[in-house]
Amino acid sequence: MGIKAALPKYEIYFYNVVLCLAMFWAASWIFEVSSLNTNRKTFKVSVKPGFFGRKMDTADFEWMMWFSTFRDHILFALSGHVLFAKIGTMAAPQYRSLVHMVFGILAVWTSMGWTYVTLILSHCILLYSISLVKIRWLCFVTGLCTLATFKCEPFVSWQADFVDGDFELRHVLFYGGCGFTIMRCMSFALENCERKEGNYNILELLKYNFYLPFFYFGPIMTFDQFYAQINRSDLTRRDREMWNISLQGLIHLGVIVVVDVLFHFMYILTIPSDMKLLKNLSDWALVGLAYFNLVYDWVKAAVMFGVIHTISRLDHLDPPKPPKCITLLYVFSETHFDRGINDWLCKYVYDYLGKKHDNVLEELVATLCTFGVTIIWLGPGQAVLIWAFFNCFGLNFELWTAKFFLMEPFVSFEMAMSEAMSRRIRAIFNTFNFWTIVLYNAVALNSLDFTKMVAKRLLLKGFPITTIIVMFVTYCLVQVIKERERRQALIDDPDPLPPPAPAPNAAPSPPIATTTPVVVQPVADPNKEKAE
Repeated sequence: MGIKAALPKYEIYFYNVVLCLAMFWAASWIFEVSSLNTNRKTFKVSVKPGFFGRKMDTADFEWMMWFSTFRDHILFALSGHVLFAKIGTMAAPQYRSLVHMVFGILAVWTSMGWTYVTLILSHCILLYSISLVKIRWLCFVTGLCTLATFKCEPFVSWQADFVDGDFELRHVLFYGGCGFTIMRCMSFALENCERKEGNYNILELLKYNFYLPFFYFGPIMTFDQFYAQINRSDLTRRDREMWNISLQGLIHLGVIVVVDVLFHFMYILTIPSDMKLLKNLSDWALVGLAYFNLVYDWVKAAVMFGVIHTISRLDHLDPPKPPKCITLLYVFSETHFDRGINDWLCKYVYDYLGKKHDNVLEELVATLCTFGVTIIWLGPGQAVLIWAFFNCFGLNFELWTAKFFLMEPFVSFEMAMSEAMSRRIRAIFNTFNFWTIVLYNAVALNSLDFTKMVAKRLLLKGFPITTIIVMFVTYCLVQVIKERERRQALIDDPDPLPPPAPAPNAAPSPPIATTTPVVVQPVADPNKEKAE
């Protein structure tokens, strides 16, 4: 059945009411736990004095680094980039990419030292030299081996000595700059292999790599997209584009303030680290804690990449969008928290090997290779390996299930029922899929022990009351998501209007030789079709 299948309005209203009540109920449990346990020994490390006469959860290093500890340094660097980029665009628009590169190199040199710049340049030269051979697999192997040198000893310690100075941000900037540099160089090398005539200039690689907003923290734009956008001659803006950019910046500022305020009332990041406290929590608090952790991780990624997105739009670029909210996900094919990395993996690995993603064996090979690259990117570890295994299995299991239910008698059963009933039955299966996504990703975000405890409460100790209630609330959430997708589908592809009825007693029209137009049905998203 299609994505445009509708349900009665009163049913959708009921789902929304149930969902809102459940969210407030779970949040109230977490707020109570946070208020009653502020003086626990395990909280003293990460729960610090804040505003409103309350303590604040500071467990997330990335968030505190971006928006508290090094906020002024990061704002100064990005503001300098915007200023120099604007001057370069006004003075010599044809050389604006060179201005970006020069400022990026100077900023990296100032923060990390000339030896670090030399290390980055050596990796760029190495992969550029390999790309001249135009052997795709050789570029890939060289890039992955180079990336692995930042994940294993003694190569890590040896390369870390190339950084001058000893400050708190040094460790983060080192790994961020090196990791993203290798991924960008691999994209450049692979695109150079695809080029029919000649080679890209090494200067284009340096422009691509040293674009400061992307350098340390991403996101990654594939080289073909960056090259096309940075060399555009038409720099005029659409109507109200600057207004939209300013509004986007204000929204990100508002989200930062809201998250900081919520950190004073709900310690969703510190509580999962206290296993003794978790054992005494109610089922609702524990399940809500797992869900809110994933929502927060999406918010953090959306804000961090959103700030960079806003800066790069000022430079007339269109970088990868922030990730899709975990609340809107019920299929594994869309569970990516970094659209830049996802686009990179899809373009060079997943789509390249999986092709149309309808063959079981090709899909298995494609997913294994994709998550293999991801493991190297994130660094092999127990949590990463478990996360990669289960997500790889989930992605393939969706295809196996889709293939199975395309067989008889399931197809006949579905065709015999109404579209609304088909949507309800599909939502039941999507409900279980949603919680597998939550649990699999909780392994990477929190810990294996926390995930095991949530799974036991949800499926074993809480059965049947907690299990049925949570699954029903999730079912309501999935139906709300499907309704949102249905409305968006009607906007993107409105149904054709029916032909007007002939007027009564109208004279018959004379026969005219006409050609009946062929109505071309829109092509559905293959990932969504596969998941459905």
